[in-house]
Amino acid sequence: MEQIDPNKAVDYILKNAPAYAKARAERIYLEEYRKSLKAILSRADTSKTVAEREAAAYAHHEYLSLLDGLRIAVEQEEKLRWDLVAAQARVEIWRSQEATNRTAEKLFK
Repeated sequence: MEQIDPNKAVDYILKNAPAYAKARAERIYLEEYRKSLKAILSRADTSKTVAEREAAAYAHHEYLSLLDGLRIAVEQEEKLRWDLVAAQARVEIWRSQEATNRTAEKLFK
């Protein structure tokens, strides 16, 4: 089994935390802006009913483009999140291995 270096895992977390924070902020911004864009597009439409204006806003190329950006932002955020979770798990595995090693040393002394 490969030896786990908890310091490398923690360094990875510290190095990538800002990228995760930025990705999360981008995703939240896009989710909130999606609501504003829908309102802007609905207001700009000249249809008579609210349902028609809403449907036009949802079908508008700007709205669809924003959804593509949101998809990419969520993908980036999730990738970074799971990478950070994996690094945390490596630290926990190392901690468990060290505890096991200490117990084994006590038993075989």
